[in-house]
Amino acid sequence: MMTKLKESILEAHLSAGKILQGMPELAYVFDKNGRMLLWNKNVELVLGYSKVELNHMFVGEFIVMADREATIEIFNKVFAERKEHTIDYHLLTKSGKKLPYIGSGSYAVVNGQECLIGQAINTSKLKETEDKLKSNIDEIENLRKQLQAENIYLRKEIKNKRDFEHIIGESEPLIHALFRVEQVASMDTTVLLEGEAGTGKELFARAIHNLSNRRNKPFIRVNCATLHAGLIESELFGHEKGAFTGAIQQQIGRFELADKGTIFLDEIGELPIELQPKLLRVLQDGEFEKIGNPRTIKVDTRIIAATNRKLEEAIQQNLFRKDLYYRLKVYPISIAPLRDRISDIPLLAVDFVKRFNLKLGKCITNIPAKTIKELQSYSWPGNIRELENVIERAVIISPASNLVVEQLKQPGFDEKDDMLPLNEYERQYIIRVLERTYWRVDGPDGAARILDMNPETLRSRMRKLEILRPKH
Repeated sequence: MMTKLKESILEAHLSAGKILQGMPELAYVFDKNGRMLLWNKNVELVLGYSKVELNHMFVGEFIVMADREATIEIFNKVFAERKEHTIDYHLLTKSGKKLPYIGSGSYAVVNGQECLIGQAINTSKLKETEDKLKSNIDEIENLRKQLQAENIYLRKEIKNKRDFEHIIGESEPLIHALFRVEQVASMDTTVLLEGEAGTGKELFARAIHNLSNRRNKPFIRVNCATLHAGLIESELFGHEKGAFTGAIQQQIGRFELADKGTIFLDEIGELPIELQPKLLRVLQDGEFEKIGNPRTIKVDTRIIAATNRKLEEAIQQNLFRKDLYYRLKVYPISIAPLRDRISDIPLLAVDFVKRFNLKLGKCITNIPAKTIKELQSYSWPGNIRELENVIERAVIISPASNLVVEQLKQPGFDEKDDMLPLNEYERQYIIRVLERTYWRVDGPDGAARILDMNPETLRSRMRKLEILRPKH
């Protein structure tokens, strides 16, 4: 019986030995007492011991003194926890040479005998590579810091998990607004976008539409500030031929065009008070009548409105209906001005430079860090629209690959003017732009171009804000 058991153990050892010999690195088997039972030829070659010397040699004899205690502790853990452990250590050869290795050991039972089966890999080359890589990384980091001191390189457009219609940035106010967009986009809820002129309210409206179930239907934009007061009802709701003087043919209104889609009512605060009940009816019941036709038209249209005015003040001035205001403000989204998003300015500048490079055939590749600081220190009363205009001018005048921005002058408003009503702030800013353009409204160097407004819209705003050219 004992003879058969010995033969079985011997056979198992021989089989394991064959496996060990085929392994490329050091491979070994120790018993629970740390005595070597089996090993491959590489162990002999590396350590310099003969087979006779290695047989039942204690594990600690292969390890340098500094690593011996920690290695034996890991060795005992393999048996105590019965799972694999790994450790870095230095092997000690017969000649006294120290070699860096990483070894791993696993618990196993062979014919009733508890064993540690492991292997070790020489890390000399790995450490050389690691040191070389670290040196390269340090060199790259130094170069990066050096370049960063001079330039901010053009980067790819920042995108969130969805494509928000070229809305660029990663500041907290912007991320919050985009979160609000995602929350409401898939619903048919009426949305009111609130923000100063030039903050990109139309981009937000398009993002809501394109993330909604209506994305394949029309998106109709209406700027209530640019439509002629006498024609705005016809534009919105349509008219029949002959309904009034000049109505030589039937016209389909914007609401009818937006059926099953989305209508974006920009500058809703400019909608004449006499038309507001008709809009309120569309919001409540989805129906209206064309001018000159008593037949009621039903539409399924989602309404997104936008304003840069404080509608609460317009209500107090009897310029806006309170019931319409609450109907529009089911889900308000506040869009922060650029001065509250200064961390987004470098990203926006990069995007505008890339866009105007293509448009103007230029090759601006660098935005100096000093330029970015100047852009971030400016208050941007005209918001993103003003930044876009500044960057376009800069791309035009930049002679080489560096972006050159003209000196930015802060608006000449006193500190106390920070709390001015929006209309007064807008009035003073328009006056300042007109003064810079010598009161020229039209043309490539006119105020309308700088403000990114239709000249007629600017003249309308001037009349409304009582802006008159001074007499000399």
